[in-house]
Amino acid sequence: MKKYFLILIIIFMIVTVGCSKNSNLENKNPFCEFSYYKKELLQRYINYKAKNSSLSEEDVVTQVNIGLDQPHYTNTKRTPFLNKIYILSNKYFYMDSDYVPDDLEQINSLYSNGNRLLVHEARIQFEQMAKDAKNQGYTIRAMSGYRSYQYQENLYNRYVTEDGVTSADTYSARPGFSEHQTGLVVDIDNNSSIYTSFGDTKEFQWMMDNAYKYGFILRYPKGKETITGYTYEAWHYRYVGKEIAGQMRKENLTFDEYYMRYLDI
Repeated sequence: MKKYFLILIIIFMIVTVGCSKNSNLENKNPFCEFSYYKKELLQRYINYKAKNSSLSEEDVVTQVNIGLDQPHYTNTKRTPFLNKIYILSNKYFYMDSDYVPDDLEQINSLYSNGNRLLVHEARIQFEQMAKDAKNQGYTIRAMSGYRSYQYQENLYNRYVTEDGVTSADTYSARPGFSEHQTGLVVDIDNNSSIYTSFGDTKEFQWMMDNAYKYGFILRYPKGKETITGYTYEAWHYRYVGKEIAGQMRKENLTFDEYYMRYLDI
């Protein structure tokens, strides 16, 4: 009862004080110090912090902005920045069923296992990355790229039939929410091991050391499952451009976190 009463007092103080710079430091709203703070989400920040007391205020604001205080696939919105390399696709931001990127191109067969497509800029950088890796004795091969809404719908439904919705949602995106539909994602292997074992290969370490130099990021890293909403995938790489990839690496951010701190304006 005392703990509950204390939380109510803190909530009252935060709401009352707001973001006034003239307030006493100990009474100041701790969430509004960040440029990506949203006044309309204040109550959600407070509630989320109460349930996750170990999180910093910065992480609370970031995660609530992502939507993590609410169940996946609720309060979803159409993603902006279509045909931009910083488009966001996750369990809260979707693309319409008819969305197809403008400039899809086929990856050179030297660096793929079939008719794999990427957006022009991503294709150029992927091929250069794979070429440079090859020159250093590593094999980077695209075994999946762009997927249409309809393709993802069939794939997801098959996984649901096999494993059920709850399990499928941990490793497969629902149609419209798949990053593959952006044309900026490539799943890779080394042409000798099954792709799900890519994390155990020398090529994986090469990617960890070099992918950002070409604008690619490991989209679903280990230890960030709560943020991304997906299990760790050592083979799934997303093109975001060299500048964003470098900053994400420096700050150890997922793309979801980066987007909410720097792009969700």
